[in-house]
Amino acid sequence: MRGAVGPAWLVILAGVCAALHIGKLPPALPVLRDALGVTLVQAGFLLSMVQVAGMTLGLVLGALADNLGGRRAMLIGLLLLSLASALGAAAQSATALLTLRALEGFGFLLVSLPAPGLLRRYVPVTHLSRMLGFWGAYMPTGTALALLAGPAVIALAGWSAWWLLLAAMSGGMMAWLAWGLPADPSRETAATRSGAVPGGRGRLRRTLSSLGPWLPALGFATYSGQWLAVIGFLPTIYAQAGWAGTVAAFATAAAAAVNMAGNIGAGRLLHRGIPPPRLMQAGYVAMIAGAAIAFAPWTTESGPMVAAVRFSGVLLFSAVGGLVPGTLFSLAVRMAPDDSTVSTTVGWMQQCSAFGQFAGPPLVAWVAARAGGWEVAWWVTAAFAACGLAVTWRIARWLEAAPRKAQG
Repeated sequence: MRGAVGPAWLVILAGVCAALHIGKLPPALPVLRDALGVTLVQAGFLLSMVQVAGMTLGLVLGALADNLGGRRAMLIGLLLLSLASALGAAAQSATALLTLRALEGFGFLLVSLPAPGLLRRYVPVTHLSRMLGFWGAYMPTGTALALLAGPAVIALAGWSAWWLLLAAMSGGMMAWLAWGLPADPSRETAATRSGAVPGGRGRLRRTLSSLGPWLPALGFATYSGQWLAVIGFLPTIYAQAGWAGTVAAFATAAAAAVNMAGNIGAGRLLHRGIPPPRLMQAGYVAMIAGAAIAFAPWTTESGPMVAAVRFSGVLLFSAVGGLVPGTLFSLAVRMAPDDSTVSTTVGWMQQCSAFGQFAGPPLVAWVAARAGGWEVAWWVTAAFAACGLAVTWRIARWLEAAPRKAQG
């Protein structure tokens, strides 16, 4: 260990830093709609455009991260995030911002894809499930921090300053990671440890020809599409409901923050022997119930009691729903064909997750625009969750057929 922060925690901090860029946009949407003339549907694509890289190249970038080495890939990713955010601060149109959000997507992937494999390298196997639970919380942690700090920075200095601040933070994180993370092992050493033949094509072939990587990938797609759609549009929904800006910011940040409890709780429950399918079922069912409470037609009425009930539905949706990603990260590591394909498997999971995040917000926005309100949005999230329950059933069958692999 170098310094006061161990390598595993540095990896998680880097993930949180990358997630700040995902969460930096929702607080700025009301301002961007005035400053750049961003429409509601364009706002949906801005929320999801950062996932274009993952949607199209997650698998390939995962294999690239395996080839580059986890440390090197994370450093390149943080550099891209810093540059794209700095350039985005000077954007004068929605098109320019969309393009740079896509570039941020590449950086985000290069930071996030190698992380589970690095944790597997740095953490004893007896503590891996719990640490992967903490890793699963990197996204809600970064998102909550961005949702909480973003409105204050934007109110004081404007959205461009918010973009520049995160560019500086990513640059600082890159320097810290370069100093504190051990060097990657050579490719030959890594291949010898895993018993696999090195090479990107071989990793891609082994990953896509195995059933294991497909199941957590599909499960993550059904989760991420609905979560980003709900959390991403909360500031807009609250603004339309007449909530004060500060109240809306804290409420949205809280909704993202409670997701951490589900992720971390998943790691602890897995460590205690709770079957992964059971945790996933609880998460998806809670997301259906929470979305129904939050967006049911009667909750569109005004009044503090109705607002409290609606907010409780959002908290249920996010908190218990957090069991899903915390469980899936653990499954992705265990269901990879071999040690050398962990990042590739996570890349495929990220690719399917990114597709869900790309499709979810615009779809919910389109349904809300067609219906003239948000009260039908829960139909879309319930459909995603129902698909997730079907995937969970198939994962349970896979675990029963391959118990030794699932435990390893």
